[in-house]
Amino acid sequence: MPIITLPYAYLERLTGVDKEIILDRVPMFGADIERIEEDHADVEFFANRPDLFSPEGVARALRGFFGLEEGLRTYDVRPSGITFSIDPGLAAIRPYLGSAVIRNVSFDEESIESLMGLQESLHWAVGRGRGKVAIGVHDLDTVRSPFRYLASPRDRSFVPLDFEREMTLEEMLAEHPKGRDYAHLVEKFLRFPLIVDADDRVLSFPPIINGELTRVTTETRNILLDTTGTDRKAVMTAVNIICTALAETGADVESVTVEGVEMPSLAPVERVVSTAECSGLLGLPLTPESMAALLRRMRYGARPLDADADAVRVQVPCYRADILHDWDLFEDVAIAYGYGEITADLPATFTIGREHPISAISGAARTVMTGLGYLEAMPFTLTNERVLYGRMQREQSAGALRLLHPISEEQTVVRTDILPLLMEALQLNKHRELPQRLFAAGDVVSDLVTYQTAAAVSIHPGADFSEAYAAADVLCRELGLDYSAVESDDPAFIDGRRGDIIVGGKKAGVFGEIHPGVLNAFELEHPVAALELDLRAVPGYPGQPGAPSPGVR
Repeated sequence: MPIITLPYAYLERLTGVDKEIILDRVPMFGADIERIEEDHADVEFFANRPDLFSPEGVARALRGFFGLEEGLRTYDVRPSGITFSIDPGLAAIRPYLGSAVIRNVSFDEESIESLMGLQESLHWAVGRGRGKVAIGVHDLDTVRSPFRYLASPRDRSFVPLDFEREMTLEEMLAEHPKGRDYAHLVEKFLRFPLIVDADDRVLSFPPIINGELTRVTTETRNILLDTTGTDRKAVMTAVNIICTALAETGADVESVTVEGVEMPSLAPVERVVSTAECSGLLGLPLTPESMAALLRRMRYGARPLDADADAVRVQVPCYRADILHDWDLFEDVAIAYGYGEITADLPATFTIGREHPISAISGAARTVMTGLGYLEAMPFTLTNERVLYGRMQREQSAGALRLLHPISEEQTVVRTDILPLLMEALQLNKHRELPQRLFAAGDVVSDLVTYQTAAAVSIHPGADFSEAYAAADVLCRELGLDYSAVESDDPAFIDGRRGDIIVGGKKAGVFGEIHPGVLNAFELEHPVAALELDLRAVPGYPGQPGAPSPGVR
C-alpha cells in the first residue's frame, strides 16, 4: 500500500488544525502512521482510497472528520476552449485519453512534491504500473492548442525530461531510466503514443516520459493534464482525483474537448441507501437524519429521502472511485460514528467451534514444510494460461475455470496447480540470495471442484531429484500417506529425474527436478527441485471413505 508523506506545515495550512490533533486522529479513518519525523509524517493508506494519496486529499477528508466542513465539496468547471484529437491508429495501442486544464495554481517545493507524489501513487494504485493509466502534467503556457494524441513513428525525437539533448523514441527506451523501466508497455508496437501541440512540439511520450519543454516549476501558473491508458474508467478516475486535489489549493478547473467530448465534469453520483440495512449491519440505532449527518461528515452530500421513507439520498463525490456498493457507504458511516463508540456485546447464542478437517490437513502440511526449512508463500488464486501451462510445458487443462470478463491478461483463469505460481515467485525474487525454499498450500479449482494442494520449490546450485524426493517422502509420511513412487511423464520435469506419487492406485502428486526449458521460461539460472501433492489423498479429507463429515463430531 502507498505511503504518503504529509508535511506538517503544509497540512496545517490546508486544514487549520495543529499537527498533534492530526496525528492523533488520522488512524481513525483508515490509515497507519509509519513514522513521525521532525517536519513530516509518513502515513500508509489503503490502496482503495487513491483520493487520500496527497496532502490535499487528506486535508479535505480531515476537515470533514474534524467537523470543520460538512457535506459535498462542489467543483465548478468552466470550458477552456482547448481541444484534443485522437489518432485512430492508437485504438490497438493506448486508445483512451482524459484531460483537463487547471489554472491559477500556486506552487512551492512542497506542493510540487505533493503533485509528483500523487502522480506516482496513482500510477501504482490506479494505473497498475502505468499499464492501465499514465499521467502527464504540463506547463500550459509553454505550448499551444489544439493538441494531438497520435501514433508516431519510432524515430521521432525530442528532449525528454531531465535530459539536455534530443533522443529518438527508441533511444529513450534503451537509455532513459524511465524508458528502461516501462519499455515493456510499448516496445511491441510498430508506432508509439505521442502528444504534440499546434506547432508539432512534443509534450509527452506516454506512458514513458514527458518532454523537457513542459516541465512544471514553481513559476508554473497553468497546467495541462493528460492521462492516457487502456481503461476509460481508470483514466477518468485519475483525472478526477488530480483535478480535485489541486482545486483544494484554490486552483480553478477547466474542461477540455477531446474528440467532441467535454471532460471532466466532476459531478457527483447519486445513490439511495437503506437506513435499516445499514443499522442491521453495523448494529447501530440509526435514523435517516443521523445517518445522513454521519455521511456528511465523511464529505458526502446526504439527506433523508422523504418524511416516510427509511432511506437516505447520497451524493458520492467524483473522486471516490472506491464506492462500488452500498456497504462501502455503510463502512464510512461506521468510521464517522467511531469504532471506539460501538458497544461490545456478547452474542445472544453460544456455540463451540472446531477446526474443519480440510484446515487441519492443510495446517499439518504447512507444519511439515516449515519444519523442513521452507518459507510459506501465498500466491494469488487468479493467474493465466501462460504461467500455468505454457511456461510449464504442460497441456492446458480442459477443466480450468476461465474468467468470462478478465480485467487483465495476467488474470484470466483460476489456478489448477500451485507449483507454477511458486516458479513465478522464484522469478520475481531471482535477485535474492540463494538458497530459496518456498511452499504454499491452498485452493485450486478443476472441473468446477475446489480442493486443496500443497506445493514446494527449492532453488540453489545443488538442487536435484534427491532433494525433491526427500521432501516429498517426508511430507507424505508425516501426513500418514501409504504411497509409492513411480516414473513420471510430466513435461515440467527432467526425464529420468521425475516421479509420480501414487496413493490407492491413483496419481496424487509429482516431484522431481524442473526441466531446463521451464527454467528458461521463468528466467531462472539455477536448478529447481519441486513437488506438488493433492491433499484429497490424505486420510481424513472430507469425502474420503471413513472420513468424518464436516458437520459431524
